Amino acid sequence: MSEQPARAPESTETTDTAEPEELAALLVGIQRLIRRQLRAGLAGPRLRGAQVELLRLVADTPGMRVSEAAEELFLAGNSVSTLVNQLVGQGLLRRESDPADGRAVLLHATGEAVERLAAWRVRRAELVGEVVAELDPADRAALTAAVPALRAVASGLRARAAAEGSAEG
Repeated sequence: MSEQPARAPESTETTDTAEPEELAALLVGIQRLIRRQLRAGLAGPRLRGAQVELLRLVADTPGMRVSEAAEELFLAGNSVSTLVNQLVGQGLLRRESDPADGRAVLLHATGEAVERLAAWRVRRAELVGEVVAELDPADRAALTAAVPALRAVASGLRARAAAEGSAEG
């Protein structure tokens, strides 16, 4: 009986990087497909991703300052100011003077923006809900079980971005 030479352990590098890469690619791809399908039925000018992010943030946190929005979105203040100007020009955001500091402005989503965001959210939930309903029960259960882990991934990414931002400042 001859001894087999010891085999080197298989590299886990491919597995270790393939899963996160596939997850990231799938999340980006799903987001892109959702946007494409939802944009098809939209009235009014199309909004870019950063514009939508800012609108959502301001709609969820009325009275936010530009600097707070920049910090929350991990964008430069001048970039957010540009987005604010664009959205004010489209009638989707309005600025108010901050009563506590006359030099600062507070941001508010207009009624049109709130309606647009609400319609988008409803259509997005319907679209994703229809696709998920077509999955077999085990896949639906797996998606439900994955939501807390996905929240943790989002939280970890946000924490890293915040730490990088504070390290730059």
